[in-house]
Formats: sequence, structure tokens, C-alpha cells
Amino acid sequence: MPTPDAPGIPDAPAVEQLAAATRRFVRDVVLPIERRIAGSVHDLDPAERAELIAAAKAAGVYAPQLPTAYGGAGLDTRGQAVVFAEAGYTLLGPLATGCAAPDEGNGLLLERVATAAQRERWLAPLATGDIRTCFAMTEPAPGAGSDPRALQTRATRVAGGWSIDGRKWMITGARGAAVAIVMARTSGEPGDAGGATMFLVETDNPGMRIERDVETMDAGFYGGHAEIVFDGCLVGEADVLGEVDRGFEYAQVRLAPARLTHCMRWLGLSRHCHDLALAHATERQAFGSTLADLGLAQQLIADNEIDLAAARAVIAQAAASVDDGVDAANASSIAKVFVSEAVGRVADRSVQLAGARGLTGETLLSRYWREMRAFRVYDGPSETHRWAIAKRAVSRHRRAVAGAGA
Repeated sequence: MPTPDAPGIPDAPAVEQLAAATRRFVRDVVLPIERRIAGSVHDLDPAERAELIAAAKAAGVYAPQLPTAYGGAGLDTRGQAVVFAEAGYTLLGPLATGCAAPDEGNGLLLERVATAAQRERWLAPLATGDIRTCFAMTEPAPGAGSDPRALQTRATRVAGGWSIDGRKWMITGARGAAVAIVMARTSGEPGDAGGATMFLVETDNPGMRIERDVETMDAGFYGGHAEIVFDGCLVGEADVLGEVDRGFEYAQVRLAPARLTHCMRWLGLSRHCHDLALAHATERQAFGSTLADLGLAQQLIADNEIDLAAARAVIAQAAASVDDGVDAANASSIAKVFVSEAVGRVADRSVQLAGARGLTGETLLSRYWREMRAFRVYDGPSETHRWAIAKRAVSRHRRAVAGAGA
């Protein structure tokens, strides 16, 4: 596993330079647009998205996570933790700089698992921002959700390829995507630990249709969240991503790092919430002083500072685990639980500090709060990750006891 100073990976000064450039771009170019659209990223005009991407490329801050061969900066996870937090200072920043979900995670999956032909067909245009993608795994109950093994969508072998049948929902970015990475069961039954396969399905395939856009509390993901039906959706053998029946294994290539990059981006947005609250608290006069000079307000400010510092440290530790290949799944689960709850607390306190203005669209604080509240549910709810963390801890303890008694 490469170290931060390995050839091809930017060193600390280069990462800081990129972070500073991203900070300037997001605050000078992106933030005014975000304020104009009131944070409703999923409704951004496609032409404006293209203009933002062109501006990010001109500023040298586009797709920093991708290898240099695809025009990126080749950041490792440690570097992403620094730069993604700057991009995430606004909801629109990750989309503009090419590190938004689901494309960021899908790019990693394609880079690691796809064939050369598949990378040329899909990763190359994704890297330039010419197309978008989606990841179709989640299903309506009782299908795959927090428990992927409940997967019900099925792919059956037919002459020349596969036929996919099933239903997916809450598929982020499906509207307007060029290709969907679809998880379907190719062997076994729902509940079995194996038997899943990933397929690359072009979204104009007549066997795939978007049935509806799901109304949700968040609006920060371009293309929204959709319910999709696969009805005799025919794909060829060349559309299998990786090997048949290894889909659950490949999903971990994407899911563990992707939940961590969510943490990075939301850390940036929670810092923005804190800045907005500080701006209000240091200007608002109440009870003979500024709000920021009052003890109860200072407690909210201090607790925000503590949560931001702790979240930053947890992300950094998890990033190191991913880069070093040491207990990365557990570290990313810990980060997901702690950061999703910490940034929610920061946003909530910030709304409280801003008072009535925090409830309006004037500061976007209420919008940011809604976006971060959803993070405690997707990419695995806190309860599921706590269960997994506890199981690993108990397993480690039992192995240690058994080893000591041997």
C-alpha cells in the first residue's frame, strides 16, 4: 500500500495547495450560485453544471481523487480528507469539483474492478464530467437495504448475456445518469451471503425505467433519488462488472471508502454552519452585549468546536486505516457513526444560535441541517454500524482470550 510520499501521490504541501485552491474556488465561484438556488442542488440546470465543471478544471481543482492518468490529482485517502472538506463547505462544491456521490465512489469502483474496455467506455467520460452514474443496490422492503444479503433483484442467464428483473429505490443521481451499476442476484436466495453480481446497465436500456422520483427531506444530490424498475432488462456478458457472484465482495471496494468520503464532505458543510452561526452570534445584540459574549451561547460555540475537532481527528484516523489497509472497514464504520452524529449536532446548535434566522432560507442553515440529518440513515444507519462495531470488538476479545489460554 503506497504511503503519502510515494511516487504519484501528492505530498503534504501539494495537498495544502490544492485545498487552498479548492477553498477559494468554492467560496468565490460556487457559494454565490448555491445561495441563489437555495441549496437545491438536484434542480441545478445542466448547462450551469457544465459551466461549473469547466470553471473547476480551469482552476485546477476538478476530480482530485482520480489518478493523474484520468486528469485528477491522484490523492490518497489522507489527502482526500483535507481537500473534500473544502469542497464540502457548500452542497454544490463536490458536484462542481467532481468529488460528489455517487460518481466519486463509482469512479473508484470502475478504476479497481472494471476491464480496460469498461474503463474506456465509462470511467474516461466520468472523469471529465461528460457523464454521470448511479449505483443501484437498495431495494424497497423486504429487499436489500441495511442488509445487502436481502437482495431480491435477479439476473438470469439468457442467450448472449443476462436478463435483469427487480425493483430499486432511493437510487441517488439516477435521473440523467448515463449508466447504472446494478447489483443483482445471480445465485442463491435472499438472505444468502453470496450470489450477487454487478452489471453496467445503460440507462436508455428499454428494460430499465425510472418509475418515480422519491420525495425526500434532502435536496443536495444532483438528480435526486429515484425508484427504478428492471423488467426483462437485457445486458451482454461484456456488461458484467468484475466476476459473476462476487458482487458483495466488490461492493466493499466502494462502500467503505465512500461512507468515509461522505464524512469528509459533511465535515466541510458543518464547518460552514458553524461559521454562519459565529457570524450571527458576533453581530447580534441581546441583553446588553453580543450574543457571542453570553455564557449559554458560548457553550454552544464551544461544543461545536469540540465536535468539529473530534470529527476531523476520527476522519484522519480512518483515512490512514484505508490507505494502510489496516482495519479499514471498522474504522470507516466508527467514522460514519461518530461524524454523522457530530455534524448533525453542529448544524443543530448552529440553527439554535441563529435563532429565527436559522429557521429561514436566508442563511441556508435549515437546509444544511436537513441534508446532514439524512446522513444518519443512508450508507448504513448508525444502529447497523454500531452492531457491526460491537460484533468485531467481541470477536477480537474472544480471539484474544482463546489465544491467551492456548
